[in-house]
Amino acid sequence: MAEHIALLSNPFAGKGRGAHEAEVALAHLRTRGLDVRVYTGESAASSRMLVAQALDERPRVLVVVGGDGTLSGILDAVCAAGIPVVLVPAGTGNDLARALGLPRRDPVAAAEVALTGVPRAIDVGEVRAAGRIDSFLTIAALGFDAKVSDRTNRLRWPHGVLRYYLALVVELVRLRPMEFTVSVDGEPPFQAPGTLVAVGNTESYGGGMPLCVGAEADDGLLDIVQVAPLTRLRLLRLFPLLLRGAHLTRSEVTHRHARSVTVSAPGLVVYADGERIAENECTIGIRRSALTILVPAAQEVQR
Repeated sequence: MAEHIALLSNPFAGKGRGAHEAEVALAHLRTRGLDVRVYTGESAASSRMLVAQALDERPRVLVVVGGDGTLSGILDAVCAAGIPVVLVPAGTGNDLARALGLPRRDPVAAAEVALTGVPRAIDVGEVRAAGRIDSFLTIAALGFDAKVSDRTNRLRWPHGVLRYYLALVVELVRLRPMEFTVSVDGEPPFQAPGTLVAVGNTESYGGGMPLCVGAEADDGLLDIVQVAPLTRLRLLRLFPLLLRGAHLTRSEVTHRHARSVTVSAPGLVVYADGERIAENECTIGIRRSALTILVPAAQEVQR
């Protein structure tokens, strides 16, 4: 079978940006003389079905056009196949691209990595809960931030960023400490009441909020950040530090590295890569070097 490249796109990523970025990336790859086979996923389920078909044909590279959630939704199949991935970021956050130094605003440059990039093996996070396993690439959020995401998804009005701000206000009004129970690397569980727990494979989520400052996608470790119980005013004061990544030195914030962590709490909601994936209790672990992704050669040399 002749060598070819597979391109899987999510046209709905980034509020419709995915369709445009896929067209630009495809045109560039074909201009470069490549045989590109195109697969368009209209839903998470169809994307999983299509990626299985694409990988069965053994492409040299799988180009994924979409957001962090698009790639995390097909991770199991991609990791099992062992075929390198090129990510053309087209989501709203694109935090994996930010962590790996991928072009985030230029689909031509991102697609060009399929020809000129070098492989980098990165870790994949796993959330085990209720008898299932969900993979993620960036940060698993448990607590206040996850509740804001959950509230945003449940609101039907207003639209756009205003819906997020309304959800933030609602959850601030409802703010109560969560009664977390935490066990790290199999140690005895301990009570850790707090505002949130974040478990990071990379530094940022939500389009660049560096909650897990210093997290590396290929160190075989998770970065666990816990924020103690806060009043509404103290939480609002902490937010500017979170946005700058200057929060880890605060007394109300703890940070450690681990290979696994189990967290439970009444009313717990867990989000990762922008998707709700668990509630009440979960165990989060890491699969080291599970995914090979192509990155710009210059970026890899700098490491």
